[in-house]
Amino acid sequence: MEYRRLGKTGLKVSEISLGSWLTYGGYVEEQNATASIDKAYDLGINFFDTANVYMRGEAEVVVGKALNKYARDSYVLATKVFWPMGDGPNDHGLSRKHVIEQCNASLKRLNTEYVDIYYCHRFDPETPLEETLRALDDLVRQGKVLYVGVSEWTAEQITEAVHLADKKLLDRIVVNQPQYSMLERYIEKEVLPVSEKHGIGQVVWSPLAQGVLTGKYQKGGQIPAGSRAAQEKFKSLFGLLTDANLDKVEKLKEVAADNEISLPTLALAWILRQPNVASALVGASRPEQVEENVKASGVKLNDETLARIEDILR
Repeated sequence: MEYRRLGKTGLKVSEISLGSWLTYGGYVEEQNATASIDKAYDLGINFFDTANVYMRGEAEVVVGKALNKYARDSYVLATKVFWPMGDGPNDHGLSRKHVIEQCNASLKRLNTEYVDIYYCHRFDPETPLEETLRALDDLVRQGKVLYVGVSEWTAEQITEAVHLADKKLLDRIVVNQPQYSMLERYIEKEVLPVSEKHGIGQVVWSPLAQGVLTGKYQKGGQIPAGSRAAQEKFKSLFGLLTDANLDKVEKLKEVAADNEISLPTLALAWILRQPNVASALVGASRPEQVEENVKASGVKLNDETLARIEDILR
């Protein structure tokens, strides 16, 4: 496993990180979730991601319990705040009340005194940005949070937050968690340039496009039993499971074969070609999936291969 600095911070994270969205505390049994986390740790993954909203806190409980056996300073732990955690008017968003209360609740579920990274899971247009940044700054000063991040914020929102933090001498955003894969590239236009300018690193989610880039889905074929797409609520895999994308996947398989690597390794190595990407966040319901994904760490794709991929994706 190779490690990269997170933005311009001194924090080093594994190029492949393990997440718990749609998996831990949900349709993946705790035994498999724990086995996947243990395998990840054994293979050198030091970066684990969760959120309060994943299964309404259950994912945090599973992740916290699995990591509790390891020295706290040996891994980087991230969680998030924004989405509803109850039915009350203050049970969502980025108000000072919600941010502080949810951080304390997450720490309790994770059974830890601090989280390394605390993300604003989305932008909150109903809360003044300064209120949110001051709440996060207080958590940093209290030692409950070490670094502050955002997820799926626009380039404009990131810029505003950086300038406001500098003006008010508040703790700065150092990491962004956007969706990014061969099939979802919106961050390349504005988010990446703005982030690079301000020293903000990327930890990207869905790097395998919800499993489409594993090659297990075939155009016109049967949906594999037990896969995410086999569940009714994930049927279209958030719009990624299309004939056009499956056509691209077939061509990408040829590129992977010519490079004597698997399609997932190709897809992850392609993401890690971006110097601003600190880590690719993968999900795993079985330890074998973790083993497959870590193979991408350190893989460098040559210019000819990158050009072939670009032709396919265009």
